[in-house]
Amino acid sequence: MGKIPMNSETFKVLMVDLDRQKGDLIDFGNAKEMLGGSGLGAALYAAYSQPDLPANHPDQPLIFAIGPLTAYFPLMSKVVLTFKSPYHEQFAESHAGGRLAMAMRFAGYDGVVIRGIAKTPACLIIGGRTLEIVDVHYLWGQDVLATGKWLRRIHRSHSGHRSILRIGPAGEKQVAFAGINVDTYRHFGRLGGGAIMGAKNLKGIIVIGDTNLELPRGKDYQKLYKTIYQEMTQSDVMRKYHDLGTAENMIPLNEMHAVPWRNMQATRDDAAAEISGEKFAQELLLRKTACAGCPVGCIHVGLLRENFADDHEYLYRQVSYDHEPIFAAGSMLGVTRAGNVLMLLEEMERQGIDVISAGVGLAWATEALAGGVIAEKETLVPLRFGNAEGYRQAVRHLGNRTNEFYYLLGQGTLTAAKAYGGEEFACVLGQEMAGYATGEAFFVSQAYGLRHSHLDSAGYSFDQKSPNKDLWAAVEFFLEEERRRVQLTCMVSCLFARNVYTQERLQECLSVVGREQAAVSLPAQTKRVQAERWRLKFASGHDPTQIKIPKRFSEITTWQGPIDQDFLNQLAHGYQEAVRELAQSAEFQRSVQAR
Repeated sequence: MGKIPMNSETFKVLMVDLDRQKGDLIDFGNAKEMLGGSGLGAALYAAYSQPDLPANHPDQPLIFAIGPLTAYFPLMSKVVLTFKSPYHEQFAESHAGGRLAMAMRFAGYDGVVIRGIAKTPACLIIGGRTLEIVDVHYLWGQDVLATGKWLRRIHRSHSGHRSILRIGPAGEKQVAFAGINVDTYRHFGRLGGGAIMGAKNLKGIIVIGDTNLELPRGKDYQKLYKTIYQEMTQSDVMRKYHDLGTAENMIPLNEMHAVPWRNMQATRDDAAAEISGEKFAQELLLRKTACAGCPVGCIHVGLLRENFADDHEYLYRQVSYDHEPIFAAGSMLGVTRAGNVLMLLEEMERQGIDVISAGVGLAWATEALAGGVIAEKETLVPLRFGNAEGYRQAVRHLGNRTNEFYYLLGQGTLTAAKAYGGEEFACVLGQEMAGYATGEAFFVSQAYGLRHSHLDSAGYSFDQKSPNKDLWAAVEFFLEEERRRVQLTCMVSCLFARNVYTQERLQECLSVVGREQAAVSLPAQTKRVQAERWRLKFASGHDPTQIKIPKRFSEITTWQGPIDQDFLNQLAHGYQEAVRELAQSAEFQRSVQAR
């Protein structure tokens, strides 16, 4: 394939057909006008998804997309995964770091679309000069960590330019929130991408960056790169992420009465210091590492030390952590020993399951068991807040869908709650909540956001910065913050770099890599992508009126006092109408273009 040229007129997309065991390189869209990442993923989904088929049907595409600045600038290190989610049967997006973005760029692909089903459990190997489908039936049933060891043996070359994706038992068993592990410490975590891989009989994917990349000529690129690099490494802009990481959030949020504890029966606990970023750093932090192309190093790896035999025999494992996993495997479950949090995170990793959904689901199950809603014949183990060993066993049951209860819980907490009872204390906001009990704005923004993620529009930030309950100010904040983040996920930048990569800076970056047309149209194209994603979500069956915020969210007290139910309801309605208008605007634009 040789050196990858800059400024291609079209996106280079590898279409992989697992049924035919072949791949075709196609030219897709207008790369000078159209944005990559979220924009390219949405366009490929619109072109190749099958609206009338369920998410786990082999013909549904699994789409990986990078952006126009990938490999050219620091922290342009993410990949967008687009698919129909088995969690809610709607258009979905998930993001992951690691080496995958760089590997795709050096393989020469802006996007990879995978369709069909492998004949046997398989590993797909792709590069600029390679496409293989290798039979790995012997790995079916293996956990994520064991699978990674075997896949590294299957393809030993290009280790520094190679990205390895894999699933665990949860993906094989179609758990609706099964994730995809990327290069050990990163994940496509939310909304069930791992289940889609499992449905395609794909145990792993190896992407090899085996070509050369042409860089921009002249001093303008070098000067801009140096400026951005220095801002990220020599100023305080990114210091938090390298120092304690997002685990730094635990103590301040706890003091604000904004950390969910024990299935959000409380929002503050004196034990927060025992699972804080400071505690992990002082006692368990082993090292920090980074995604390819990132000088910051926000990945914090803790040392898990477990006694496995007499005479002081210990096993050592490395487990990554940050705020969301600590919330899900710690405060939400009442687990207040940092080492036990790592133990649970490692088990969730092995099963290949989304940490947030697993932790929140087991927290609901614990309260349901204590309240007599379910019995131990369902949970199989005695679930009690703080009982880490019981939770470790439950995670294994969840990943393997051992019985009917864990089968239903693996479809989502609300699915189990609707079958057994206890919907009022299920901590679900579109999907299982993230670790910010900050108030009405966050609850509404996650419940009705496009990805049902705390990262969609940062409602937790509005709660903290705007104590006055201003309905339309909040809705405007959601829309503008989403637009700003869509711009970044089209590039595809790590969202931690959002204060460095302003719109003006992104336009400058696009210009120096020869994307002047994209630079000029960036504001307009970002709004188009934002609206198009909402169009795809509504077209795939999204009905915001069917999403209810459970009663538990109105029962808590935050730093601002009790939840204002009237404001929450008004905000939910206002946001629903705003995104519906966005979707309709995209539908109108498509009809005009069609004419």
